[in-house]
Amino acid sequence: VQLQASGGGVVQPGGSLRLSCEASGLNFSRHAWGWFRQAPGREREFVGVVAYGNGGTVLIDSVRGRFTISRDNTKNTTYLQMNNLKPEDTAVYYCATARPNHFVIGNDGYIYWGQGTLVTSPA
Repeated sequence: VQLQASGGGVVQPGGSLRLSCEASGLNFSRHAWGWFRQAPGREREFVGVVAYGNGGTVLIDSVRGRFTISRDNTKNTTYLQMNNLKPEDTAVYYCATARPNHFVIGNDGYIYWGQGTLVTSPA
């Protein structure tokens, strides 16, 4: 199983970025896809998840209304659209997935991880 995250970069506060995570080696449509971030000196934080099946999403309070998570099963890819970025969003962002047909909210239960992509929104 491989997860390839991309799309990070430097963006001024208020700007937007879209992260992508392409997966291979598993049945993409059967998996929920989570996004996480880790800021310098801080623990990894769950950002949100998109479900298998109906594609419903859950996002943490601090990004709700600014970030959206989506998926394209035809491309084996999940996306994290980040709008109105803030300096506190600066972090390495990771995609991850749990076992098939498991919808996991929070940090535990994810077994496959991407390599991370750095997002910087300087103060």
